[in-house]
Amino acid sequence: MKKPKEGGNQGLFNRIAGVYGWFYGYQLTRYRRILNEQREAFSFKEYDSILDVGCGTGALCQALREEGLAVVGVDEAEQMLAVARKKNPDIEFVQSSGTKGLPFPDHSFDVSIASYVAHGLSPQDRKSLYEEMSRVTRHWVILFDYNQNRSLPTSFVEYLEGGDYFHFIQHGRKEMEECVTELNRCFQQVRVINVDKRAAWYLCKTHENKEVFAGLAQRYEEWF
Repeated sequence: MKKPKEGGNQGLFNRIAGVYGWFYGYQLTRYRRILNEQREAFSFKEYDSILDVGCGTGALCQALREEGLAVVGVDEAEQMLAVARKKNPDIEFVQSSGTKGLPFPDHSFDVSIASYVAHGLSPQDRKSLYEEMSRVTRHWVILFDYNQNRSLPTSFVEYLEGGDYFHFIQHGRKEMEECVTELNRCFQQVRVINVDKRAAWYLCKTHENKEVFAGLAQRYEEWF
């Protein structure tokens, strides 16, 4: 079961937070399995801190904490966060939007991740999400989302929800590769790992010398 979409209807997600809570165990088991299976492809244990954007009820946060990471989760829906805090009282949760400005300084986290968030946003909101996640992240931004292996039930549900699923699964990687902010690409490189039958990690390497690029951008603005 998917988590609520970042930037979506907060009222709806607040009302159905309890329903998502029922599926917490299923989500946690799936996240644990994927993290374990993909350990050779990408090891979270190499890093110290991570931000989960659109964390929902916090199942992925718990799985990442079990990897030894200091985890912060953000979501727009306060009732989702209420469930997350109840299940994970030792994890920090913040009510915020990944598309409207994350409340953290630049380069605050080693890694950031958004699970089943990007495909439900408009292309412009996705660009804002990429920019913000890149800004607060030192090493890797991970978009955990659908790959191109469609199924009839998923396609039907996504059609009814009216998101941007069909465009995202065809063009999401290209969007990430072409995202530009402050005279520089959001990401140095993008690679895709299929982690489940219909799911992938879009691994986006950030510019670790972003401070230099930011300084050049400021000088450019001063000159012109």
